[in-house]
Amino acid sequence: MKGARRFLSLVTFSHTVFALPFALLATVLAAGAVPPPRTLFGILAAMVGARSAAMAFNRIVDRNVDAENPRTARREIPAGAVSVTAAAMFCAFSAAVFVAAAWFLNPLCLALSPLALAIILGYSFTKRLSALSHLVLGLSLALAPVGAWIAVTGRLAATPVALGLSVLFWVAGFDVIYSLQDEAFDRAHGLFSLPARLGARRALDLSTVFHAVSLALLYGVFVLAGGGPLFGAGVVLAGVFLVRQHALVSPKDLSRVNGAFFAANGWLSVAVFLCGALDVLLRR
Repeated sequence: MKGARRFLSLVTFSHTVFALPFALLATVLAAGAVPPPRTLFGILAAMVGARSAAMAFNRIVDRNVDAENPRTARREIPAGAVSVTAAAMFCAFSAAVFVAAAWFLNPLCLALSPLALAIILGYSFTKRLSALSHLVLGLSLALAPVGAWIAVTGRLAATPVALGLSVLFWVAGFDVIYSLQDEAFDRAHGLFSLPARLGARRALDLSTVFHAVSLALLYGVFVLAGGGPLFGAGVVLAGVFLVRQHALVSPKDLSRVNGAFFAANGWLSVAVFLCGALDVLLRR
């Protein structure tokens, strides 16, 4: 159990709450109901496998940087709780679970699985290349609702694309807020982030723009899905949580960044899923 907890901590399993609700929402929207257990199982297995592989790979790639950063020095690999070899084996196993789940779901999911892995693993290198790495992280999580829709229907459509883009800008926005903590470290070590490139004030302004775009796209999903009052309430709640997130953080006060990151975003994703899914199920 102690070893299992180390690996769950390595991949910060609790952060699954960010992308999983949107994948489940796409599943319900695509099926127009609760999907068959077989499909739901495949989607959950793919989600856990993909995210675990991506996080383990990120920890491996960033292990030297994490060791130098006081905020991250206690992470499992730099702290010696998990070896690089063990993390690499866990990453490979998780990636294999993802590909197996894609095969289990349908041929299109299997065909797209290498591309999905390339994106979610490739993100780990982008902070060394561009300050737009926040958008690449957003793209990695945006694949969840798009993939879930394809798993149910075997094809792509406008609704999951809009939902995926909404997730992309939502994640990019809150990742900018989270990276405010490392502004000085990133600048000193030649790493790219919007706070390091633009400064805290301008980065926060751009985060606000990202979140405004995300909310507009979520409203587009509501329209495309023919949503009712409950789904509409979910869009409104998303706006409330986004405003709350930005109210908690200022360039001169980063003490509540974790509250903005974990609480506001966790509740946002769960609220949107519950309102959207219930709206679909109650209108059947």
